[in-house]
Amino acid sequence: MGYHTFDAAKAKKLEDAATRYRYISREELLWALDPTASETVADLGSGTGFYTDTVAPHVDQVYAVDIQEDMHDYYRKKGVPKNTELVTSGVDNLPFKSGELDKAVSTMTYHEFASAQALSELARALASDGRLVIGDWSADGTGEDGPPLEERFTTDEVTSALRDAGFEIDFRATRPETFLLVGVYDE
Repeated sequence: MGYHTFDAAKAKKLEDAATRYRYISREELLWALDPTASETVADLGSGTGFYTDTVAPHVDQVYAVDIQEDMHDYYRKKGVPKNTELVTSGVDNLPFKSGELDKAVSTMTYHEFASAQALSELARALASDGRLVIGDWSADGTGEDGPPLEERFTTDEVTSALRDAGFEIDFRATRPETFLLVGVYDE
């Protein structure tokens, strides 16, 4: 099960490009997501929209999903792309029709919502062959940055959870502090 969410009072910290791109770059995210102009994508735990802004120019529709309305308030003040809709929701109860999403992405937020219910809900909302990209803090890291180690997951744990939810693993990589996984929902 997931842990605490990022403190919305520290939202400005999420806009530090040098720090954020150190763990997952714009190019790496777009490579893993492989977006096309006709797709609908959900950014899970979108926060201030830092990575949502990366995805939005490459797709038809983006849902910036965050459980904290304060994060959406920050994003509104910053400026939300025209093709982006703010959705206040947990990942375990998404307000999307079955198969509505072509792809979903979670950047440094999987540890906040990780549960069988959340993955089941993602599988429901994703179209068949829908792509899920997860870049998050690794339990194999040092814990110098990001959440405490006890709130993180290993690549093997996330791989197993995704497979249990019906995803095939298309790519996985572990780095010193983070991991990147790409799963494809295999209905």
